[in-house]
Amino acid sequence: MNINIICVGKIKEKYFSEAISEYSKRLSRFVKLNIIEVTDEKIPDNASEKEMEAIKQKEGEKILSKLPPSSFTVTLCVEGKELSSLDLAKKIADISMISSNITFIIGGSLGLCDAVKSRSQLRLSFGQITFPHQLIRVVLLEQLYRVFKINNNETYHK
Repeated sequence: MNINIICVGKIKEKYFSEAISEYSKRLSRFVKLNIIEVTDEKIPDNASEKEMEAIKQKEGEKILSKLPPSSFTVTLCVEGKELSSLDLAKKIADISMISSNITFIIGGSLGLCDAVKSRSQLRLSFGQITFPHQLIRVVLLEQLYRVFKINNNETYHK
């Protein structure tokens, strides 16, 4: 199975990079992981609603240009469906029956534009709190590792 993660922006903090590297290594036992970074747009101070929407559109165009054609697409967004780790494991197992490619999309600091959200087959949320988009990459990788441990009947701390 191939797991793609398309995300806006680069990881700047060493501790996030180290966590991403560790979970990527752990996941390599189960899947071929491909992390695709697209550049984020500069947000001017005191940006208007219109300017922020234009930035999300530009970032969205970059994301959509990297979207593999026959991949099951999952967007991470606050209004998405909240799933427990066990429910997420079942969902990934179900998806793997219809597609060998799953692409997760993480937007930039302003979130995702509607064009990107409308391309997804699943909108997923890790809760109502706001996470920095760099941290959510670590959280997603940890949850994916947990999912594959569960789906392979391997123990993982609770």
